[in-house]
Amino acid sequence: MLYYSTQKQSSSVSLKEAVVKGLAPDRGLYMPETIRQLPASFYNEITGMSLTTIAQTVARTYFGEDIPKRELDAIVADSLNFEIPLRQVEDNIWVLELFHGPTYAFKDVGARFMARMLSHFVKQEQRQEVKVLVATSGDTGSAVANGFLGVEGIRVYVLYPSGKVSDIQEAQFTTLGQNILALEVDGTFDDCQALVKNAFMDEELNHRLSLTSANSINVARFLPQSFYYFHARAQLMRHHPAARAVISVPSGNLGNLTAGLFAKKMGLPVERFIAANNRNDVFREYLTTGNYSPRPSVQTIANAMDVGAPSNFDRILDFYGHDHRAITNDITAYRYNDEEIRTTIRETKQRTGYLLDPHGACGYMALKDGLQPGETGIFLATAHPAKFKATVEECTGNTVAIPDGLAAFMQGKKETIELPNDFSLFKKALSSLS
Repeated sequence: MLYYSTQKQSSSVSLKEAVVKGLAPDRGLYMPETIRQLPASFYNEITGMSLTTIAQTVARTYFGEDIPKRELDAIVADSLNFEIPLRQVEDNIWVLELFHGPTYAFKDVGARFMARMLSHFVKQEQRQEVKVLVATSGDTGSAVANGFLGVEGIRVYVLYPSGKVSDIQEAQFTTLGQNILALEVDGTFDDCQALVKNAFMDEELNHRLSLTSANSINVARFLPQSFYYFHARAQLMRHHPAARAVISVPSGNLGNLTAGLFAKKMGLPVERFIAANNRNDVFREYLTTGNYSPRPSVQTIANAMDVGAPSNFDRILDFYGHDHRAITNDITAYRYNDEEIRTTIRETKQRTGYLLDPHGACGYMALKDGLQPGETGIFLATAHPAKFKATVEECTGNTVAIPDGLAAFMQGKKETIELPNDFSLFKKALSSLS
């Protein structure tokens, strides 16, 4: 299958080139030329399938023309060796827990998949070392760093905003060593993302270094996130076969939401999606007004959603042919401030016993505010509450136990390279470190 740029100013490329390049030469994001619907038989049998079987079927639809079945199935199985359970919170509200992977965040799925796919292409071509650049507002960096840790032929540079991620998140990508380097930037996530994008547009830098991205701008990172939407629907159908499902997605860079839209396009029976925003709500404003006005992000306690210029907005526009009415038919959005998030964490724990993290709290509130009579809702819990231990404990007054696997990250020594928000200095550092 070929992949085209959302900017339509460069030629279509193969999957291999889309994955290895990450970003198109015209600064556009790659999109598959066709999105195939899965057959009715798949949906008839989905309730009896495991997560791995579902994901392998979906992956073949995306990537089956470019990677042999045996190798692709192995990539999927190796990426999804953990559970993603659906739990009931209230009568018509369910939560999909995406935080049971190695770094306790939803991005483990896409990061692990991309690491294995990129390694497949690097070995196939016997390329020089590939440099992976990734900007993070929290969980992306930890998932990518751990997904690529020790992968031969690949070096990862994690750019993150100094002082704007939680201590545990920071420890997950600053203490690993080996082929992982952490760059601590004096700025915001948007600044980090801009540095990464500018690096891809620098011809001289790309001529010397083989660069790619592991943010959701890379098709190998965001497309696999559609796997768990099918899995969520399968689990819900076991309880409510005819449920009219609505899915609420905590939204920052919009990659997770875009993956859900792809699943719907492939025939997944979902009524619509809800985008849950924190104070960084440029996407909600677009849905409401039709005007897109990106701006510098502001810091919140739901830090992984602190994005003022979401990259995947371009994919959503392209997906719907820039038709605002079509977009708003499938997506609504809500916005919540820090105090509302804190109150929801506290009251939900008291009332239902379920412990939310700040991002899941946004998804839960948006679902409750947007759910219509006769609908059944699923919200995505994107990270383990222990990753935001201080915030959650302050909200609930209860101690949050840290899983052993998460606590282990805190034992390592932090090693970072501090940088100002300056592309010329970033380029110089990248060159000297390569």
